[in-house]
Amino acid sequence: MSRGCARGLVAVLGVAAVLGAAGCTAPEAPMPTPTPSPSYVSTYVPPPEYGIAPLTGEQIEVGALTAPSLAAKVDNHPSARPQVGLDRTDIVFEELVEGGLTRYVAVWHSDVPSVIGPVRSIRPMDPEIISPLGGIVAYSGGQQRFVQLMLAAPVYNAIHGQSDTASTFYRGDNAPAPHNVLVKAPQLISQHLDLAAPRQQFAFAESLAAASATKEGRPTSAISLVFGSSSAPVWKWGEKTQRWVRFMTGGERDMAASGEQLSADNVVVLRVPVQVISSIPTTKLIGSGEAWVSSGGATIKATWSKRSLAAPIRLLDANGVAVRLAPGNTWVELVPLAGSVTFSRPAQ
Repeated sequence: MSRGCARGLVAVLGVAAVLGAAGCTAPEAPMPTPTPSPSYVSTYVPPPEYGIAPLTGEQIEVGALTAPSLAAKVDNHPSARPQVGLDRTDIVFEELVEGGLTRYVAVWHSDVPSVIGPVRSIRPMDPEIISPLGGIVAYSGGQQRFVQLMLAAPVYNAIHGQSDTASTFYRGDNAPAPHNVLVKAPQLISQHLDLAAPRQQFAFAESLAAASATKEGRPTSAISLVFGSSSAPVWKWGEKTQRWVRFMTGGERDMAASGEQLSADNVVVLRVPVQVISSIPTTKLIGSGEAWVSSGGATIKATWSKRSLAAPIRLLDANGVAVRLAPGNTWVELVPLAGSVTFSRPAQ
């Protein structure tokens, strides 16, 4: 045994036998005894799951909107104003009809009033507008050739004067005939709950601040539209309400029967070709063209396209990226190429 090991053994006489058995090694220090700590309880609460309303992009309770949508051909003749329920729509499409006037395809899904209208006759472009929604379309009739086109579309046709609408369509005292055909909307929808809810029609941002136009668009105070000789509505941005408000030709506020001025979270303008067929202006929607999307007091340039009868309208920006609308209701203005669109900037 070396002298170094001998000196180590002398220094630890109390453990000589152990060191002799294990070789020349130091004893291990005792392991500390852990002190128990209080049990950790997380206070994190996961957020509730939510769904998205397909026509407004708003957050909803999961499974809350399973009913079909109701589209209706709503009269916009001066004698038909103020319209009933038009202030509670998810989407409104405005289109040119005869005499330089416009008419609406109004769509309800997330908020259905007790009565809507007045409804009028169908037009040849309406199947292209309504088919992507599925669900129900309500109208008062029309030329047989146009009715046949609508009957061939993948929607349920609820037509005034037919046996299946006897309990849901009626003539009201809101206006003189033919501007007084009203519809009991919830009852009509309840008769067709076997139909599916609509698909999402547009891309939506999570908030107004995140919408494409709000983030990237040019500040806009007013949108002036010319459809024809008798129709030149204007949308103005409301700083207090953070919504677009609508004015009729001549500058008068456009009101609903409820007393509310018509307003929108998004105004989408599409420049569309219009062909006059047998004296009927006919908007052509299968194709593509210029578009503008206005949200949050600003406007972004876009391109619209629609590839087939049942396909929704797509909106892409200059980079080919989907334009995201603000959550809320939308008015789609189908402005003829022969008409005009003017965007006014806020005063400096």
